[in-house]
Amino acid sequence: MTAMGYVPSWLNRDEVFEFLKPEPSARLDLSHNCILYLEDLNVSFDGFKAINNLNLYIEPGELRCIIGPNGAGKTTMMDIITGKTRPDSGKAFFGQRIDLLKMSEAEIAAAGIGRKFQKPTVFEELCVFENLELAMAGDKAVWPTYRARLSGEQMDRIEETLVLIGLENDRWLRAGILSHGQKQWLEIGMLLMQNPKLLLVDEPVAGMTHQEMDRTGELLTSLAGERSVVVVEHDMDFVRSIARTVTVLHQGSVLAEGTMDQVQSDSRVIEVYLGE
Repeated sequence: MTAMGYVPSWLNRDEVFEFLKPEPSARLDLSHNCILYLEDLNVSFDGFKAINNLNLYIEPGELRCIIGPNGAGKTTMMDIITGKTRPDSGKAFFGQRIDLLKMSEAEIAAAGIGRKFQKPTVFEELCVFENLELAMAGDKAVWPTYRARLSGEQMDRIEETLVLIGLENDRWLRAGILSHGQKQWLEIGMLLMQNPKLLLVDEPVAGMTHQEMDRTGELLTSLAGERSVVVVEHDMDFVRSIARTVTVLHQGSVLAEGTMDQVQSDSRVIEVYLGE
């Protein structure tokens, strides 16, 4: 029996609703070749300037790595994009027409922005397949969802995702017994089931083995193209292995941007980050 067929007594209702999100209603306008547009953003917390005139532009299908020292504003930036934090001033658009600052967290997720936090959050008592099934985008009225039978198209989508995240042979394993890296891949798969156009990934390789890191790099690289992927990471070897464009944040604003070689040779970056 799959997750759609019953309501486990241990399942937190709030967690269910977090994953049962509606399909996007607004049409994503990429006519200006920009999927994420952040301009002149400012956020202060008790007098501390967490974000300071931040400008960031992400193209459709781009893989962007964000690096910077602790306190640089990386998490606050993602909080703004996903609606968790409201800026004091500035603009944040998804495509040309979707104003993120006028939307709730759920509306932003439904519009096509997915976020993966550093610590994986999967339903540990469900198997891999059931986690993907529960996360699937579509008609998310709760009880119809639980009673629904999967269509052939939905089965194909789950199968494709299982292969993509490398867990096709572990589909019936309980998520709680997966390795740390496998849980990370499963959560990425759960986000993919919601058809995001922009995926925000926070420190995906923290705590991983070298083999898991290599597999994660391959996975994130494969996702770019169909969707835009923004990766926040501290592991410079990992960033170098996947980086196309790297943005360095410092004190809430962009310090440098370019290829990995360009930012690593920038004297300002060496002074405030790489030279630590």
